[in-house]
Amino acid sequence: MPDPAFVASLAEILPPDTLREAEPRYLEEPRGRFSATSGTLALPRTVEEVATIIRHCAAARVGVIPFGGGTGLVGGQLCATGLPLILSLERMRAVRAVHPQENVIVVEAGATLAEVQAAAEGVERLFPLSLASEGTARIGGVLATNAGGVNVLRYGNARDLCLGLEAVLPDGSIWHGLKRLRKDNTGYDLRNLLIGAEGTLGVITAASLRLFPRPAHRGAALMVVPDPDAALALLALAGDRIGAGLSAFELIHRTGLDFLVETMPEVRQPFAPAPEWMVLVDLGLGQGLDPAEALEDLFAAGFEAGCVTDGVIAQSEGQRQDFWTLRESIPEANRKIGAISSHDIALPLGAVPEFLRRAGPALEEIGPFRVNCFGHLGDGNLHYNVFPPKGEMAATYVAQRDAVKACVHDLVHALDGSVSAEHGIGRLKVGDLERYGDPVKLATMRLVKQALDPLGIMNPGAVLRLAAE
Repeated sequence: MPDPAFVASLAEILPPDTLREAEPRYLEEPRGRFSATSGTLALPRTVEEVATIIRHCAAARVGVIPFGGGTGLVGGQLCATGLPLILSLERMRAVRAVHPQENVIVVEAGATLAEVQAAAEGVERLFPLSLASEGTARIGGVLATNAGGVNVLRYGNARDLCLGLEAVLPDGSIWHGLKRLRKDNTGYDLRNLLIGAEGTLGVITAASLRLFPRPAHRGAALMVVPDPDAALALLALAGDRIGAGLSAFELIHRTGLDFLVETMPEVRQPFAPAPEWMVLVDLGLGQGLDPAEALEDLFAAGFEAGCVTDGVIAQSEGQRQDFWTLRESIPEANRKIGAISSHDIALPLGAVPEFLRRAGPALEEIGPFRVNCFGHLGDGNLHYNVFPPKGEMAATYVAQRDAVKACVHDLVHALDGSVSAEHGIGRLKVGDLERYGDPVKLATMRLVKQALDPLGIMNPGAVLRLAAE
């Protein structure tokens, strides 16, 4: 921990007001699984100041937690015991350069995702990464966790949208890797090593990001499907008929719609009664192409194939936004209901129906739960969350949480899936990584950590367990 003597010595070599006592928002995380009572916060303004802080921490063996927007759901941004120095890059949010003809933007790590999206829009380009927390999530954290979101089907994860990085390594050296190249085969890819490392191998301070042409026309539809098998059949039809214009394909279960009725009745729902399963299909097409026509064609083909039974096609951008408001309100409704155990899982597309057929009955053997399954079916990422019976509190079922998680994760692993699709490992899933991870991969990860961060100061206890634990 940074003791008063360390804080005083660090303050002497930094500009005034760089260090201060951390406010409560830096000491808690959204799900309330981790919290701290106090901590020292560093707010540098330049990469050189970040390097100075890291060098000083390395010399004193003080741990450092890189802090983005605080929106992570696995505790990677917070250590409840032995709190290290909290390093926030929120003052480093400049757009350093925009190259519209190259489809590249260079931004500092403290810029929020929404700010990057707005900067891209200002030059008639698109930065396609989209998250519910985009007004708060910062680019450094988005890259450090390799965030996904709703457009992975078309544009990929954060990793796929990054061309180069500037970063401070655990010894305080600065890696100047802000290249704008699509091809660069000059040895090991340090960029991809740092992306997804959750701040355990260094601090991302800036990034060169890919931009895309803005779709000339957007469209969306909600289509009722009989079951997940039909949803997959519709996804295949959409790929065949729409191709690269298919931006998102989201699966929604009736439980999520019921939760909205219970907690957020102001959110408009298009079907009454609510269907058991439906999908949200979103398109972005070029000049001369009509998304409504493409969606009507998809609906007709799906209906003929027996994989669609009903649907609503957005007649305006406002109605399209209403569809997305419904989808993006489901996580908030989940929070208001209160989950016993939440699962961010990925499966091979063909294994999704099998997982859903087997998971429900397996959970019924543990308790009388409600399950809300929704998420990014287009890339195989489901949010499979387990809740208490209606009228009961999640706290009543805390004793069953571990059994519920093991039930879900064991089945995901048996079907060759991943127990962390887009949220990362953080501190919450360190045990899961040890239980389900490939032993050779884990051993190699520990070797990389030891080589780059031999003192273990970078986000200690995240992703890999501390040796003393």
